[in-house]
Amino acid sequence: MNVLSPTLLLAPRINETGLQLRTAAGRRGMRAFTASSWRAPQELLGQQVHLYGGPLFGDAVGGALGLGLLEPSAGWLAALPRELTGRSVELTTLAAARRLTGPAFVKAPADKHFAARVYRDGGELPGPELLDGEVSVLVSEVVQFAVEYRLFVLDGTVRAASRYARDGELSIGADDLDGPEAFVAEVLAASAECAPLPSAAVVDVGRTPGGWAVVEANAAWASGGYACDPDAVLGVVLRAAGPLERLPDGDRPFLRELPQIED
Repeated sequence: MNVLSPTLLLAPRINETGLQLRTAAGRRGMRAFTASSWRAPQELLGQQVHLYGGPLFGDAVGGALGLGLLEPSAGWLAALPRELTGRSVELTTLAAARRLTGPAFVKAPADKHFAARVYRDGGELPGPELLDGEVSVLVSEVVQFAVEYRLFVLDGTVRAASRYARDGELSIGADDLDGPEAFVAEVLAASAECAPLPSAAVVDVGRTPGGWAVVEANAAWASGGYACDPDAVLGVVLRAAGPLERLPDGDRPFLRELPQIED
């Protein structure tokens, strides 16, 4: 088969962001291919492929397609100074979190092993019969976010932004970032010094009663775009999930470890 134009591969259960990215890819002269199953499409083997979909889809097809999937390190949020997180954040194990005696917000850093939410104590977390205690988790002091924004970041610059929540409820809007703009610049500067991010990532920030604070960071190829400009989002996604052989050396520490898939 002749080498064709780059292809954007979308997960079988395509969401609204995937539909927008499919259209944006067409504007770039790229092919867009929606997978029909959770296997790597045979016709795309050996081609230049980029991916948008959830972690399970990335794990299922990434190895066969030779993809490099970038994601922030598990301890990124915990490595930021408290003045940027607005709360205490610790990277620990699920086994340790099960010993919590009071309320805390607990989540797995990248994969959705269990619901990310406030738990009254460690006894509410999944038990050892459901999930291994060595699973990494982030344990955070409970804070209330009045408003939350999603930022698609490429090479240390915000390329697209959208409001996605107010008072913990979904609230999507293409608000400007006049409020948190200076704070976001501070976060990205701190990341370059003490908590590096991959060159393409998503960072969420929000306003608490104490001021602006970082919510979390996630993989751009597995994050919803909300009201962000799809063309700008696509530019970030293409870097975040593309051919491993083209990956800059500086991004290699942020590669997601892909499982070996047996045919």
